[in-house]
Formats: sequence, structure tokens, C-alpha cells
Amino acid sequence: MTGPSGRDVLRRAVKGQRRDVALGSLLGAGHQAGEALVPVLIGVVIDQAVARDDAGALLRWLAILAVVYVGLSFSFRFGARAGERAAEQAGHTLRVELVRRVLDPGGGAENGRLPGALTTIATEDAKRVGAVNMALMFGISASAGLLVGTVVLLRTSVPLGLTVLLGTPVLLWLGHLLSKPLEHRSEAEQERAAHASGVAADLVAGLRVLKGIGAESAAVARYRRTSRRSLAATLRAARAQSLQSGMVLALTGGFIAVVALVGGRLAAQGDISLGQLVSAVGLALFLLGPLETFSWVNAEFAQGRASAARIAGVLATPPAVTAGGGRLRQPVRGQVRLRGVSHGGLREVDLDVAPGELIGVAATDPADATALLRCLSRQADPDAGVVELDGVPMRDLDPADIRMAVLVAEHDADLFEGTLRENVTAAPGSADPERAMAAAGADEVARTLPEGLDTAVSERGRSLSGGQRQRVALARALAADRPVLVVHDPTTAVDAVTESRVATGIREIRRGRTTILVTTSPALLAVADRVALLDGGRVVDTAPHADLVRRHAAYRTAVLA
Repeated sequence: MTGPSGRDVLRRAVKGQRRDVALGSLLGAGHQAGEALVPVLIGVVIDQAVARDDAGALLRWLAILAVVYVGLSFSFRFGARAGERAAEQAGHTLRVELVRRVLDPGGGAENGRLPGALTTIATEDAKRVGAVNMALMFGISASAGLLVGTVVLLRTSVPLGLTVLLGTPVLLWLGHLLSKPLEHRSEAEQERAAHASGVAADLVAGLRVLKGIGAESAAVARYRRTSRRSLAATLRAARAQSLQSGMVLALTGGFIAVVALVGGRLAAQGDISLGQLVSAVGLALFLLGPLETFSWVNAEFAQGRASAARIAGVLATPPAVTAGGGRLRQPVRGQVRLRGVSHGGLREVDLDVAPGELIGVAATDPADATALLRCLSRQADPDAGVVELDGVPMRDLDPADIRMAVLVAEHDADLFEGTLRENVTAAPGSADPERAMAAAGADEVARTLPEGLDTAVSERGRSLSGGQRQRVALARALAADRPVLVVHDPTTAVDAVTESRVATGIREIRRGRTTILVTTSPALLAVADRVALLDGGRVVDTAPHADLVRRHAAYRTAVLA
């Protein structure tokens, strides 16, 4: 199944706000028509009141002119409001759609993209596509003003009207040609800006690590290079936009000068009156506004098309895993079985986990542990073999159903901005946060904080230490109370006493629930019913922790060294 194209994204953004766009266009057309009538009415005032020295006619026409001004003023006010509403709502709809795609259980949208790049697409690009509604409304309004002006000019003088009718399409065509370089350079600008944002987000997230290894200068140099490339792309796009605007403005000015010249010659020959000449010159000056609007609309559409293509690229990204036709048995017993699983560094892994069992998995290669976690969470399907949950291949299940049955708590899990309590109970169906926090040793964290469970936690938990973040993240996983829990190295940043307490707490709170501890912590492995040794990508032995220590030097090196 193919995803939407850039044109599809643009079309949907406009179609979804068609009522506001239509209302804004109608009111905008009324505003532009009123603006076009102003020089016409001034010409009438000159011919019928000033030239005839008729005070009564002067007052009547001035009153009519005032009514027109009031009407065009209110039309602009409410028309612009409808256009802004359409732009903001379209941008919001796109942001929601992008977030839904990124958070889809099937995954895949994040592949090959930095988090900062996705953020830029969901903010700046969505805003630019939404702004196309405003540009469309102004374009229709400007067309109405141009049409009214042309009709009046034709009624005043056929040569003047024909000059406008023949010159305007040529001017619009040239403006469209000039917008092409801007579209390409705008897309490059957004790509570079997104990459720079992604690099910056990664550097900020890893700031403590960078300081710890003394790599600040290398990180700054990397960001400086990326930022300079982004700046260069932005300057190229700005130059293209200024060139387009300047060229269109020059062409428009020349066109208006031709209209004024033709009108002046007609007046000199007596073919039109003084008032009609004033109206013609006023209309020629008025037409500068709609024609400049067309230039702006072209630029907005060029940038909108570039942003729509980037949004379409995310929405069209195929999921990493797809939903099958199988159904998960209810209630979930928690039996996990791997048969001949090969993925990444894993080679024909066989492993049976009985319902309610607490099993440890010690991998001599961290990459093998990561590959195992990806298969158990179904972030990816194995290259060969099958992973089963209660006898049903995970490949046949909906990833969303798997997430409600199996929780994989990764080592680098982030906390969210909010209170400590909100972080622990973040997962759907979470209950009894106090018991989960006690099991994870996070109750000590709450006691050291000024407001306990109601203490505010900053973004990604940066207000907490590494060990505190780990314990709160583990408490969140335990509070979720899933039938199957997979935990990856949850105690690497805590002391030995706390680690022993956490090991006991996990065993107690998960009694009767299937739990897989992927770790090399001897304290955690010691409380497991049995431990599977994953060496060279294969499960070479399964036995209690003490037995593996006696049997395998590779196990002793991985766990005790």
C-alpha cells in the first residue's frame, strides 16, 4: 500500500478546511471588489460632482464611498479571521496525523530520521502546508479584485481592458516560472534545518555523557558544521525568494506603467473623461496589490509544496511490522517461545519461557541483547524463525495488541515532564504505584524529594540523577502490570545494596507473571528461576545462576568480571 504524495497532502489540507476557505475567499473577494470600486467612485465624484460643482451630488457620492469603505473593512477583518482559522486548523490536523504515524505500534517512521528532524516536520512543515489555505484565500480574493478592475477598465476603454487581460496571464506565468527555484531551495533549506535540529537534540540529550568523556569540543565542531550547512541552504533559499520577489515586482511595475501610459494617451485624445482617467490610473495602482499578492501566493505555494513532500515522506513510510490476522488468546497466560530465531547477531535461538516464570537472559554481546529485545517487543520481525506468545506467532498479531500484553522496558527509557506519580502511572491500566515504587526502590527517591510523589520532574527526567531515573522507569514498568514484562539492565546506575533490594522486589511483585530479565547483573540473575546464556548469538545453556557460574567461563566473564 502506497502512502500519500505531496499533492495529496496539500489537497487534503485544503479540502478539510473548505468551508473556512470558501467563507474567507468570499469575504476577501468582497474586500478586493470594494478596493477596486474606490478609484471608480472617485472618478464618478470628479465627473458628476466636482466638474459640475454640485454639492448635493458630492455629499451623496461621498456617503456611498464611506459605505464601501466600511464594507471592505469588515470583509477583510472577518475574511482574514476565517483564513487564519483554516491555516491553523489544517496545520494542527497535519501535526496530529504525523504524531499518530510516529506513534503507530508498527513503527518505521523514525527509521533514518533524527528526532529533531521529525519535530521540525511536525511543526514548521505542517505550519507551511496549513498556510497554503491562507494563500489560496488571498489568491482567490486578488483574482476577484483583478476581475472587477478589468471589467471596469473594459467598460471605460476596450484598449485598457485588453491590455490588462492580455498582460496578466503572462505576468502570472512568469511568476510561476520564477517560483520553481524557490521551491527546490526551500525543500533543501527545510532538510538542512531539520537535520541541524536533530543533531542539536541528540547533543542536548547526551550532554552529560559528552562532558564525562571530554568530547564537548568534538560535539561543538559537529554541530557547527551542520549549522553552517543549514545556514548556507537558508541563505540560498532567501536569495531565491528575494530574486523572485524583485523580478516579479519589476515586471508588475512595468505592467502598471504600460496601463497608465495607455490610459493617459486615451485621455489626451479625448476618448475618456478626466474622471475616467483618474479612475483608470487609480485602478492601475490598485492592480499592483493583487499582482503583488499573486507573487506572494506563488512563493507560499512553492514552500507549501516542498513541505508537503516532506510530510508525505513520513506518512508514506511503510511500518516496520504489520498486523496479521491472528488473535491473542484471552486471558493472556504469558507463555513465550522462540523457535530458530535469527535476527541481527542472533543465530537460531531456541528458548521456552513458561507462564509465570522469572527467567534471566545473560548475553555476552550487548548487540545480541538488543536484537532479542527488538524481537520480543516486535519492533522488528525475525529474519528467520518465529516468536510465539501463548502459542500464537507474534508475526500474526496486531502490534497494538502485543503492546498491551508484552511490555519491554528498555535500558534507556525516558521519563516525561510531569510529576513523579504521573510518570509511574503513565502506562494504560497502571495501578498501585506505591507498591511498584517500593519494589523498584523508587520509594526512596520519593522520600528524598520535597513533595514526594507530587514532585515535578523535568523533561526526560533531567532533574533526577541517573540512578533515580532508572528506579522510577522500572517502577513505571512494574506498575503497568503486563502479563509479560521484559526488563533490560534496570539497575546499572544503582549501588549494590539497592540492586539487591530491587531484585527481591521484582521477584515478589511479579510472582505469577512472566518476567524476562535481560541483564548481566548477578543480583538480578540470582533471583531468576533459571538463566539462559546467550553466547555467540545462540543459547548455549540454561540453568540456575550458580550452576552457570560453575560451568561457563564466558558466563563468569560477562556476569562477574
